Amino acid sequence: MAKKSKGKYYVVWVGQNPGIYDNWTDCQAQIKAFPNARYKSFKTKEEAEAAFYDSVEEHIGRSNKVKKSARIEDFRLEGSGILKKSISVDAACSGNPGVMEYRAVDTYTGQEIFHMGPYQGGTNNIGEFLALVHALAILNKNSDTVTVIYTDSRTAMSWVRNRKVKTTLKPTKHNAKVFYLLSRAEDWIINNPVNSKIIKWDTDRWGEIPADFGRK
Repeated sequence: MAKKSKGKYYVVWVGQNPGIYDNWTDCQAQIKAFPNARYKSFKTKEEAEAAFYDSVEEHIGRSNKVKKSARIEDFRLEGSGILKKSISVDAACSGNPGVMEYRAVDTYTGQEIFHMGPYQGGTNNIGEFLALVHALAILNKNSDTVTVIYTDSRTAMSWVRNRKVKTTLKPTKHNAKVFYLLSRAEDWIINNPVNSKIIKWDTDRWGEIPADFGRK
């Protein structure tokens, strides 16, 4: 039996088995030889539990730099029909299910508004939905600014419209954090008005959505 580390708890966000560990030996087993493992120690169990359900970026720096989005001029704003006063959301998932993350950017400047993840055991559809709800929640608090959100996911738009997530992904210990975020997002969409207009990004006409992670 591994000896508990005195005064330390380890959160593994990305590793063999994400979770909270009370000793370094068990934590090390989850991150050893795991690509881009993300973990951090905390002094108390309460701090570790709270951190586990946060985005990893709130506690440690981002190790993989995301390709900066192109400015909207590259999509021929003039006459294209793209609304300048808008934000764009997108998700990326390595595997299905796999390591998932999502973000939003200013459609015109490419400036990142939020970037969440990576999370183990997610899917691209789930990431697209979480990004859309996250953006809706932000804009509900700042309705005097941007009121349009672009997404290239018809599935995410459908889930928001129906106030219901229809995923075939099954909850496991491995993806518990993803399902926690899904539950929270679904609860938000049920109990809050959708004040922003959601528009399908026309990839055929405009190229990749500005929030694209550039990993295709």
